[in-house]
This record gives sequence, C-alpha cells and structure tokens, in this order.
Amino acid sequence: MSQYSARPPVIATTLVDDAVVRIIRWDFEPGADTGRHVHGLGYVVVPMTDCSFLIEDAEGSRRVDIAKGAAYRRDAGIEHNVVNAGTEPMSFIEIEYK
Repeated sequence: MSQYSARPPVIATTLVDDAVVRIIRWDFEPGADTGRHVHGLGYVVVPMTDCSFLIEDAEGSRRVDIAKGAAYRRDAGIEHNVVNAGTEPMSFIEIEYK
C-alpha cells in the first residue's frame, strides 16, 4: 500500500496526555481521513459537530451518522480508517483510558 493518500489528512490536537487518559481533538475537512490505525487503548468518542463517518475496516466500509454530543465507546484493538463522508467540516473528542 502506498504511504500517500488522495484524501486530505485529519488534524489531531492532543489536549491531555497523562497517566490516566489521553484526550485528542480530531478535526476533519470534508473527505479527510485518519489513515488506517489500530487502537491500543479503549476509548470514548464525543462528537463536537454532527458527524458523517465513513468507516473502513476489515469488514469493508459503512456509513455511520452520529449526532453532536452523542458519545460512544470502543474497546482496544479496533483497526479502521475514519473518513469525513459529509460536505461540512466535522470534529470529535477522543478520550483514551490508560
């Protein structure tokens, strides 16, 4: 697989990284993606905007729409790529628990 992507990159801003949690704000322009990655820690996502996700993983790709403020959690070991499938910028906060 090429190291280059036709999609714009997401902007990740670490807000807190201490012995207990890592909190990252993710900002996506339309079409931006995180790149394929594996979560080494369990985490909670809190959308700051309405989010139109395209999730690409081992099972294929699927569209998931999450409303602003509607939190969800996932266990460690998740491997995927997250894409802004919408036409507007989107942002969410990711809280990883150590």
